[in-house]
Amino acid sequence: MRIVSTAVALATGTFLVAALLMGQQRGHNKQSVKFKSGQLTLVGVVYKPDGPGPFPAVIWNHGSEKTPGRSRQFDAVADIFVPAGYVVFAPSRRGHDSSEGAYISDLMDAEEKKGGPEGAGRLMVRLLETEQLNDQFAGIAYAKTLPFVDANRMVVAGCSFGGIQSLLAAERGGGLKAAFSISPAALTWSWNSHIRNRLVTAVHEIAIPVRLIQPPKDASLEPARVLGEEARRARKDAFITQVYSPDTVPKDEQTHCFGGAKGFHNWAGEAVEFFETVLGIAPPGSLSVKHVAPQEVSVNGCSACSNADY
Repeated sequence: MRIVSTAVALATGTFLVAALLMGQQRGHNKQSVKFKSGQLTLVGVVYKPDGPGPFPAVIWNHGSEKTPGRSRQFDAVADIFVPAGYVVFAPSRRGHDSSEGAYISDLMDAEEKKGGPEGAGRLMVRLLETEQLNDQFAGIAYAKTLPFVDANRMVVAGCSFGGIQSLLAAERGGGLKAAFSISPAALTWSWNSHIRNRLVTAVHEIAIPVRLIQPPKDASLEPARVLGEEARRARKDAFITQVYSPDTVPKDEQTHCFGGAKGFHNWAGEAVEFFETVLGIAPPGSLSVKHVAPQEVSVNGCSACSNADY
């Protein structure tokens, strides 16, 4: 099984110095940076539109994969949001990429050997809602220091463990305006009652607009169904869940997280329009949203995702 403390963001240098030292990519003005989460030094990647800004910002939360920064994932997210006028900041939480600290999946594997899946599931939730969430907010705090970021127009998004992180960030608030959560807990829902209960609790505490989406053949469609029903019971009208129809998604992109970066185009337009509407960039009422009842089936055997992609 591959499964996934108080942090304060402190820049290790100015953004321009970081760019000069660590490289910059033309097009999306890609810049690799370092920031602090408590005593740990974490890394991340920032993308920005041309011009001085300030721009609204999307914080992208990766999943449990060890090295998300080595894949196309971050660049693919930037391809969606930077042309739409957003800064994208993709922080790598502790143990991921070259960020300091213990890798969450290693900690969960060790716990499983001692306490079985029950202990691993309990630890997973504890880490996600404490040190992992603190790392995310350290990244958010760092992003707010960037001169081209509008700190009053910040949103979060992510898939799998990143989808969980986006929901937990929405629960904490911290000035965030909206959250776009993809496939949250789909790979752990069937066996981890602790994450199920934790996300139900989060639904009741979230006070900002949320869009939760899943591909039609995700590992489990229960997150959209259960959390959507909970939102309706709690009269959380701004918490929207949806499972995409198989007719609208290419077959090789219907599994967990839409098959990865190659499938991000499936939700790109919806995410941009959702954020534009929430932030007042698009005219009010231009995005018609409602709860969409997901299929009453849980599809196991996610062939397109590795066990590390929670």
